[in-house]
Amino acid sequence: MTHPILDQVAFLDFEASSLDPDSWPVEVGLSWITQDLDVRTYDSLIRPAAHWPEHAWSEASAAIHNIPREEIDAAPPAAAVSDDLIAAIGDRICLSDNPGFEQRWLLRLFEAGQGGQVQIGDYDTVTLATLPESVLDHVYERLARMRVPHRAGADSARMARAWVSGLQMLTH
Repeated sequence: MTHPILDQVAFLDFEASSLDPDSWPVEVGLSWITQDLDVRTYDSLIRPAAHWPEHAWSEASAAIHNIPREEIDAAPPAAAVSDDLIAAIGDRICLSDNPGFEQRWLLRLFEAGQGGQVQIGDYDTVTLATLPESVLDHVYERLARMRVPHRAGADSARMARAWVSGLQMLTH
């Protein structure tokens, strides 16, 4: 059984310097589901662009996602990550559990690179509208049982794996 929706969506997550309005992304994760129901993930730390405000760095945020500033400063440059992310997204709609923040950090990242246009949908809204009602309890139970690691790649994969658990129920 093929699932046409799988070619249309990916799951996006960022870790950021803080929750300040001037904050910037420090890590991005993008996961997608193959037609074989495997989860693939692109993730990268992000070296801040020179013009991103230093005052938006928070040690408290760094402690939550466990990414020290030294790792950020040694990461690939924001412009390169932006270009790689655009290529990884392709024509997909990105789903996020916090589209407001993700959109802000995505735009900040794109400003550092070639730019891009990406649509971000709300994970819950799209999940409820897309997946059959018969599997929704299973999807959300799986999501609730998986630990939130506060790392972008693992967090985006967590959302994708919840969908996989529901889609697997449709094939049995």
